[in-house]
Amino acid sequence: MTKTLSISEARKKIFDIAKEVQKPDKHFVLTDKGEPKAVILSAEEYDSLMETMDILSDPNALQKINKAEAEYKKGEYSSWSQVKKNLGYDSSVNVVADRSRKKYGKK
Repeated sequence: MTKTLSISEARKKIFDIAKEVQKPDKHFVLTDKGEPKAVILSAEEYDSLMETMDILSDPNALQKINKAEAEYKKGEYSSWSQVKKNLGYDSSVNVVADRSRKKYGKK
């Protein structure tokens, strides 16, 4: 949902706006003399947009994603245990992975 307001009005409500954009699909268009000048959205949504743009800048990205998903459905993948074994890690080595809140996949 997009809300439009003047930069002057946004200045008065900046803390409320910063809180409001944390909601899914919520952003603000700021205007000056009725002309759009800036957009405010959450840092998480901004990061997501930048990542999407980066992926889409690869002309073969969709093809690669579709291929990977098809291979996964066929069971053509390695388990984490197998990957560690292939890389030469033994069971005494601890590997830490970041568990991001982001969900990946095509829309």
